[in-house]
Amino acid sequence: MTTTTPYSVYLVDDEANLLQLLKSYLQNAGFDVKAFENGEQVVQALDQDPPPHLWILDIMLPDIDGYELLRLIRNKYDVPIIFISARDQDMDKIIGLELGSDDYLAKPFLPRELVIRAQKLLQRTYEKATTASAATVNGHGMAAGSGTPQFQDWVTIGPYMISEKGRLVKETASDQPIELTTKEFDLIMYLINNQGQALHREQILAAVWGDDYIGSDRAVDDLVKRIRKKMPGFPLETVYGFGYRMSP
Repeated sequence: MTTTTPYSVYLVDDEANLLQLLKSYLQNAGFDVKAFENGEQVVQALDQDPPPHLWILDIMLPDIDGYELLRLIRNKYDVPIIFISARDQDMDKIIGLELGSDDYLAKPFLPRELVIRAQKLLQRTYEKATTASAATVNGHGMAAGSGTPQFQDWVTIGPYMISEKGRLVKETASDQPIELTTKEFDLIMYLINNQGQALHREQILAAVWGDDYIGSDRAVDDLVKRIRKKMPGFPLETVYGFGYRMSP
């Protein structure tokens, strides 16, 4: 996604007064904010709108809960998501992180805290990514000023071409790129670098989410499902009762 100024934020909460208050704070901070009061409005936006830079998503909604909306968003594109909730804080945080949220804020909170978290998450996601991308273009095998990836580390895995340096995957036959989230690509590279090995879910959690991850290994199964949906020809096997393995 091309970063623009101001950042666009989609805000979802069924409490009308809180929704307007948070929208006002975010707008005053320089964000372009679009507000939604229910899940149906979110679904319509997913079908029609281009993606925002950030979703701020309440879990408790009158029609479609935030967990399901998070799944729908993640199936469409990979943008940062902040979960907000007044329910069981620990459980909501764990489930939200497992499903792919990037941050969690428990109600009640100060609107200014949400603004600060949004600013930091957007900077971490887009501004650092832009710097890293520029360094890659000029220092790792892609010609400066060229729009065509010229990386030297392309490998063929089944019907796909994969470049770790470019963090790119494309179908060999059509030369079309496959859009993957950060964690989806990280898992693919971890499997490639450990071909033939049976990898326990805990190993995958540590490699992809980090040693400080708190949550169940269901996050691994959800990630594998998404990869299989996007890349059905990738040789990813289930080792029942243990984890996963990439065929050598």
